[in-house]
Amino acid sequence: MKMIGDRSTRLIVLRGNSGSGKSALAAAIRSNRPRGIAIIGQDNLRRTILHLPDKKPSLTAEYIDLSAHFALKNGLNVVIEGILYNEIYGSMLRRLISAHEGVTRCYRYRLSFEETLKRHATKPDAADFGEIEMRQWWREEDALTGVNETIIGPEKTLAETTKAVIADCGWEPLTTPI
Repeated sequence: MKMIGDRSTRLIVLRGNSGSGKSALAAAIRSNRPRGIAIIGQDNLRRTILHLPDKKPSLTAEYIDLSAHFALKNGLNVVIEGILYNEIYGSMLRRLISAHEGVTRCYRYRLSFEETLKRHATKPDAADFGEIEMRQWWREEDALTGVNETIIGPEKTLAETTKAVIADCGWEPLTTPI
């Protein structure tokens, strides 16, 4: 297996149901680092760039993999965020995680459906889809098999979660976010 990145790079995988806070956490992580974090958002690649359904075989999984390889190869840290269903993205994520030479951390939001609806309502794009679509996408449990994922529950604030991820990655927190 060809290794990617180096000992200084970080690979962070953020998974969870729609509306749970993955994109907000990715943005908060980036705002707490000087530079050099590529955010690879499943929704952006799948819905905006490729305009494809979320099913196997997945061109989106290939595109995420390609994007992560490119960024890590060029010394960037990577945050991959999305629903990232195990059955569609699991194989790609496991390969990427095992090939990464640097620090890798994986997180999964575990929230009630009601909590995700509440969080979704605060998003700027909340009118783009609602409860009906979110129920179709909902997974009560979708662990990434074979990978140690840290669970993020409803009791954790965005600030607390950001601080924990920064520490887990071995980074010093900035005194004032950028």
